[in-house]
Amino acid sequence: MPLQIVRNDITTMKVDAIVNAANESLLGGGGVDGAIHRAAGPQLLEECRTLGGCKTGQAKITKGYRLPARYVIHTVGPVWQGGSHGEKSLLVSAYRSSLELAAAHHCESMAFPLISSGVYGYPKDQALQVAVDTIRSFLQSHDLTVYLVIFDRAAYTIGGKLFQEIAAYIDDRYVEAHTSPYESERRRMAAASAPMSAPAPAMFGSLLGELDQALGQLDESFSQMLLRKIDESGMTDAQCYKKANIDRKLFSKIRSDVHYKPSKATAMAFAVALELPLDQARELLKKAGYAFSPASKFDIIVEYFITHKNYDIFQINQALFAFDQSLLGG
Repeated sequence: MPLQIVRNDITTMKVDAIVNAANESLLGGGGVDGAIHRAAGPQLLEECRTLGGCKTGQAKITKGYRLPARYVIHTVGPVWQGGSHGEKSLLVSAYRSSLELAAAHHCESMAFPLISSGVYGYPKDQALQVAVDTIRSFLQSHDLTVYLVIFDRAAYTIGGKLFQEIAAYIDDRYVEAHTSPYESERRRMAAASAPMSAPAPAMFGSLLGELDQALGQLDESFSQMLLRKIDESGMTDAQCYKKANIDRKLFSKIRSDVHYKPSKATAMAFAVALELPLDQARELLKKAGYAFSPASKFDIIVEYFITHKNYDIFQINQALFAFDQSLLGG
């Protein structure tokens, strides 16, 4: 998946480069900056002393030393001053400069903190949107896996109105909220104890004949339907898999294997990328052997966005993360 939001400690990420939200001196500080310097060891500070600092919105690179990452990319985000002092353009530049440095050093994976959202005071929801938009734009023309690392769920928010609307949608549809656990257990036990009668030997020939006939009438597979829908949409393959937050290697597997069975998250991601209405999204999922389930918050949240004709996969993933669900993509 080219862009993932994860809850983790960035100093433990096994990626080619991690990004340090540094100050202009590059000589260490608090928060993420201090944690990275402590984990990397004193050699990181020694190399940083040779760099001559870094201006806001720019980035510089060092070795990772004791970190699992090969590199540390140090970038300086803006201090929030109300939003009318060029903070957004400086924050975009901080992300963009870091991404360009990673690409120039042939990195295949990197991890960002949410820059400027701590002591620098940038509103977290706005900081998140800048991060997602800038990274998404860069990934349109680069093959790179990017992690946006959120250390504390309390530091992560989506719009309050959107959160409430999704929560209400889940409450209306989530089957566990309306089903007695005792009734569910009773049904399960009844099904488990029901006697099963074996088919008579004479029936096997008839059953096998029917099975052969059914197999001979197999409809198009998931990959066949997907490729057909891409052609019908007018998108190129690359446009579609990037919009689905799927990497090129996974898409190549799907394209080359007519019987490829994707994960549910991958199948749903393509339904979103193709902007399919709910009935067609259900059909595509069925080809992969899945269905939307009222017992799954993941499914209900994706359904919410499809029914509201919001096909922004990164916005959907932000909502899924906020509700502690897995994300769309490969």
